[in-house]
Amino acid sequence: MTLTAVLLAVGAIVYTLLVRERDLAPAEPASPARHLEERKAAVDDSLRDLQFEHRIGKLSDEDYQQTRQELERELAALSAEIEKLAAPVAAPSARAEKPKAAGECPNCGARFAQPMKFCGECGRPMSGEDA
Repeated sequence: MTLTAVLLAVGAIVYTLLVRERDLAPAEPASPARHLEERKAAVDDSLRDLQFEHRIGKLSDEDYQQTRQELERELAALSAEIEKLAAPVAAPSARAEKPKAAGECPNCGARFAQPMKFCGECGRPMSGEDA
């Protein structure tokens, strides 16, 4: 009797683990910049912690300034790396490539059936000049 209960329990656990593993959704493909974004978030957190510790008096002004500059340099480098990785992926804007139509606002891109002096959406002049 005890052996049957143990076998049933082990069987239920094994079945649950196998079914659960099979039903899990496939993992998302990792972004090439994911580790950089995670590091950037960590540096942002470090900057906030540094500022807090300086405010409560744990750090001297000199240490605070030196550490802050190092973290800001690292943050700038990470941001540049992320932008470099994202640049080839981003497609150029279609609005920037095509010329503006006569009834299209040069400021917000709203389109109108006929040419107008002022945009009905943003209120700016439809010509490139200021009124």
